[in-house]
Amino acid sequence: MDDEHRHLLSLEERRILCACEPCWAMRAGDPGLRPSGSRSLLLDGFSLSDELWASFQIPIGLAFFFRSAASGGIVALYPSPAGATESELYLETWNDLVAANPVLETLEHEVEALIVDRISDEHGYAIVPIDRCYELVGRIKASWTGISGGSSVEDAIGAFFARLRAGGLAA
Repeated sequence: MDDEHRHLLSLEERRILCACEPCWAMRAGDPGLRPSGSRSLLLDGFSLSDELWASFQIPIGLAFFFRSAASGGIVALYPSPAGATESELYLETWNDLVAANPVLETLEHEVEALIVDRISDEHGYAIVPIDRCYELVGRIKASWTGISGGSSVEDAIGAFFARLRAGGLAA
């Protein structure tokens, strides 16, 4: 990702807009626009049992979750050959996850997401800026092969979490 620009989130359209520094500063206060989140936090000791994960009914082991004013709740998205695919979420299941992990109460609406990696051998959980989640989905989409995505999916996820551990995902 080009680190020469920032992102603004169009809340009604749920779109990410690229902005140079002066435009970002001028438009960050516009109604309907919000700067992307800036916090990257690895969640060591995160609690997510196989049973709770299965109750989300997400067909792959990678997803990100965020609070959306437009939908009035939590939105879950996962990568696919077509890009980010939205999954209907059972609010009760989300509430169970928050009860087990109170740090999720601090998710900033619209601009931060919980990303869950249950594809890698070592599962990973983090709170990251939402634009970084879409960046990962874009990288996966661009390199997807076959039905399951191929090894490039695992490579993209591994690189994402390696950058996160190295402190390279902050906005």
